[in-house]
Amino acid sequence: MPEQSKIWLSSPHMGGEEQKFVKEAFDTNWIAPLGPNVTSFEHAISTYIDNNVFTAALSSGTGAIHLALELLGVSAGDEVLCQTFTFSASANPIKYLGATPVFVDSEVDTWNMSPKLLREAIVDRIAKDKKPKAIVAVHLYGMPYNVTEITAVAKEFDIPVVEDSAEALGSTFKGEKCGSFGTIGILSFNGNKIITTSGGGALVTKDESIKNKAIFLATQAREDAPHYQHSVVGYNYRMSNVLAGIGRGQMLVLDERVAARRANYQYYYDNLQTIEEIEFLNEPEGSFSNRWLSCILTPSFKVREEIRLLLLEENIESRPLWKPMHLQPVFSGCASYMDGTSENLFERGLCLPSGSNLEKEDLERVVRIIKSKFL
Repeated sequence: MPEQSKIWLSSPHMGGEEQKFVKEAFDTNWIAPLGPNVTSFEHAISTYIDNNVFTAALSSGTGAIHLALELLGVSAGDEVLCQTFTFSASANPIKYLGATPVFVDSEVDTWNMSPKLLREAIVDRIAKDKKPKAIVAVHLYGMPYNVTEITAVAKEFDIPVVEDSAEALGSTFKGEKCGSFGTIGILSFNGNKIITTSGGGALVTKDESIKNKAIFLATQAREDAPHYQHSVVGYNYRMSNVLAGIGRGQMLVLDERVAARRANYQYYYDNLQTIEEIEFLNEPEGSFSNRWLSCILTPSFKVREEIRLLLLEENIESRPLWKPMHLQPVFSGCASYMDGTSENLFERGLCLPSGSNLEKEDLERVVRIIKSKFL
């Protein structure tokens, strides 16, 4: 029997206009870094998120977090509060700067940082004479974190927020786009994201001076001189003009991609909600998720793995939810403020195929195999 076609977790999905902008870069010989595509891509992002924000297109979302933390004054010996339930790119840049991450567990309503535990962590760190320099809060799988309460806690203690929107472009909270809530927001355009530039990211801020400083640092901190002059250490973090051309084409179909991913989630929900052993993450009031990945919770680690392996046997990619950072060997010994929520989610949770290019037949295959486990 021939092998079934591969169903990917989240594959790139081109819209058709990307090659026009890439060709424009070649035709005008703007192959070197920067150029008109970069400027236009930055403008498109800013216009989409909020007309009052400024955007710097960068080589990765990880680089954007690194720059954001440095621009907020994080340095060696400092502590930074970070959501534990996330991908390692949220936490790694803290270590780049010689600082130490302090991990905070999730709330069940959003799977994102718990405002209650965040406050407890801040109070405890201050009592230990270690007031955190910044907070890295994540909109996981496209679901907005509790913006109202996280922002209130951050303001109470005067701690800036790096808003990790790597998975949340197109998501909103109370009608406002994710990426616009933190002191600095970051985006990712990695190959598996809702739109992609193959590799890339962006830093978003309402303070134009922060954008300008980010661009300065991202271009090797080269000063305005006829020779190469450098007074501080810089980085090679700017996006290329060719990749920005892909981004310009992707921005034209962003809303369509959000609609398609939300339709995937709705299909899974409609067809699996009657199985008592399966749970979904619903949108809290005021939240609108791009549903970058559709996720389910199973009764146990054993059942999660049985479903994952059943899908794998049928050439279907799925993935456990993120393993919390406080459980990662690289961060062993870091302080953490936990109540067991993220560990429970990791044990029981599974990400299902969620690409905007999935066909109905693909979704039907996934659902049929999951149902076979329970019915």
